[in-house]
Order: sequence, then structure tokens, then C-alpha cells
Amino acid sequence: MSDESFAELHAFAERVGLPPRAFDRDHYDVPAELYAKAVALGAHEVGCQELLLRLTKAGLRRRKAAGRRGAVRR
Repeated sequence: MSDESFAELHAFAERVGLPPRAFDRDHYDVPAELYAKAVALGAHEVGCQELLLRLTKAGLRRRKAAGRRGAVRR
């Protein structure tokens, strides 16, 4: 995630080698094989709560659409 802009985030993801499909609304899901590279290039390791706090503070938090949270309904 970026605490500045999505442009910064997408540029960093490209440097790491993350494919566009790894983007998930407001952050990238980093596969294990690229994790060390992302950290070496400047990514910070944060937990879920810190991630949400930083995204919200930066105004970059994008919530899931209604009906897409939680368990699958049948």
C-alpha cells in the first residue's frame, strides 16, 4: 500500500515485478517469492490493523462492495 497515492503504489509494484492482477482495491498482495525484494526496495512490514490505519489516514482506503464481505451466501 502507499500512504501517498495510487500512482506511487503502481510504480513501486512495477519495480518489484508484481503483475497488475495482484492489485486488490487499495493494496497489492505480494507473493512469498517477491516479499524479500519488496522489503529490500523499501516496503515496510506492517500488520493488518496498521495497514488499515495508514490507508484510511491517507484517504486511499477502498472498501469491498456491499454483499461481498464475509461468507458466501447460498
